[in-house]
Amino acid sequence: MADAHTHAHTHAPTHADAHADADSRAAEREFLASYDPRAFPPIAVTVDVVALTIRDADLQVLLIRRKEPPYQHHWALPGGFVRQLPGPDGETIEEELAEAAARELAEEAGPRLRTQHLEQLKTYGSPGRDPRMRVVSVAYLAFAPEMPEPRAGSDAADAQWVPVAALGLTEGGQRPGTTRKLAFDHARILADGLERARSKLEYTPLATAFVTEPFTISELREVYETVWGEKLHPGNFHRKILSVPGFVESTGDMTRTGGARGGPRSKLYRRGDAALLHPALLRPGHEEEVR
Repeated sequence: MADAHTHAHTHAPTHADAHADADSRAAEREFLASYDPRAFPPIAVTVDVVALTIRDADLQVLLIRRKEPPYQHHWALPGGFVRQLPGPDGETIEEELAEAAARELAEEAGPRLRTQHLEQLKTYGSPGRDPRMRVVSVAYLAFAPEMPEPRAGSDAADAQWVPVAALGLTEGGQRPGTTRKLAFDHARILADGLERARSKLEYTPLATAFVTEPFTISELREVYETVWGEKLHPGNFHRKILSVPGFVESTGDMTRTGGARGGPRSKLYRRGDAALLHPALLRPGHEEEVR
């Protein structure tokens, strides 16, 4: 009866429906033809990228030194305005946000920078965050292992990997006396990106984006220790990693030699197919809170 009832109330489009659709499209064209965007205050959209990697056993972030005002000569996250691009037939193409983030990363720090993971972080739009005009920034978080040395592009005076610990981040910005002062509200954006990365290591296989396959469990532990800023018990960590279904899978191979202090060779692993970690790998401080 339910199927018959549903069937009785469905019908093919009629001439009246087609006429209503045509009227709607005509009204839309008329509205857009007379629409004046200048009737509203101008707002620009930018993208900023928190690009993280591990170099020399430190968690490092990519920073560029601004070539032009505002905040000339200040250090900043790579980023810039979302653009309108010319299409193949002369039409204007609106740039996607993720495309803008990847483009700005390449333009400001060199085309060799290719991230393994790029995700949208958060949107920042506080009035006054940019002295030029009202600017809303969509921040992205990027990770990759063994990122190359950056090369400053046309929009930057310099580009460097900088240890996060050297930036003196606090809840309100940066500590007094910090030599690399970040432009705009980039200290806040970076702090938010770090917290996102640290929390995602708890419940996703994101740590594998910081290592090159194949990897050892010890190398994976070093990622957790570096990003979390805490030492972990090797045996407990090894047991936890292998107890999470789909996190890593064995390649069947071993390292050619033992560790730096000798000893047996280590098993090699690659990323598994898990999208989420269950049970989660909680930070030591969070484990105490759960208990």
